[in-house]
Amino acid sequence: MDRLRKPTGPVSVSVTVSSSKPKVEVHEHTDAVLACEFRTEKDPNPRIEWKKKGKGVTFVYFNHKFTGSYAGRAEMEGATLTIHSVTQKDSGEYRCEVTAGEDHVNLGEAIVTLDVLVPPHVPSCEVPSSVFVGSGLELLCKDKLSVPPATYRWYKDNKALTATADSPYSVDTNKGTLKFKSVSKTDAGMYRCESSNSAGAPKSCVSQQLKVIEYPWNMTYLITGAAGILALVLFCCICVCVCRHRGCCRKDKKTKSAMSYNPPPPPPIRNIKHYKQTHSFMI
Repeated sequence: MDRLRKPTGPVSVSVTVSSSKPKVEVHEHTDAVLACEFRTEKDPNPRIEWKKKGKGVTFVYFNHKFTGSYAGRAEMEGATLTIHSVTQKDSGEYRCEVTAGEDHVNLGEAIVTLDVLVPPHVPSCEVPSSVFVGSGLELLCKDKLSVPPATYRWYKDNKALTATADSPYSVDTNKGTLKFKSVSKTDAGMYRCESSNSAGAPKSCVSQQLKVIEYPWNMTYLITGAAGILALVLFCCICVCVCRHRGCCRKDKKTKSAMSYNPPPPPPIRNIKHYKQTHSFMI
């Protein structure tokens, strides 16, 4: 058997780029370290670039300097990028590119995703000051700034509300809504909402009072009377329309009969001499 021949020429090793931590999560206003390691075949001083992908692709580090908002708050060590005091705007996908012009394959890249965590903010709470008994009601709570998105909990008189099959209300912990199909007097009280996520301590809005009131008798009479008057007006309008329609029909019939009347022809004159004597004029 022939032995396998070993290659006599040099083995080509292209530039290789990787990241020991391709997903980075840090809190807002702290430092984010985006690791990038590389190895080249021959080129001792490859070109290093960092780019951020968003709606388009923007440069972070190019031609040995930082660009845009990264100037003055970022630094490089080898190919590893450190961004100081990150904000939510820094979240996104970053690409480390290493170009070794002397290597057989001269371009390599690694992707690093940065998520900047934002603790809960004080949510906006919408609680009406009063509502009538039997009305439907929806209370709203929203924290648009927290990352990851906040979940919500409603409190009445400082007691957490948990919806059950027998509860007169429903709670959506993701949307922050508290819904009542029909409000009763027992639903009156002080309401507040709390937002929370894994990035920090929960935050709550100021408690707001909800009053549940009954319809006053005078308003009930007013609504009933207005409904009765409206019904009477509609009935009168219908009667007038019907009467006008029938009257127009009779008028049309009389007009048509008058137009179709033809007077009878005069009787024939049999005695012409007598006719002339009777109808003669004196001059």
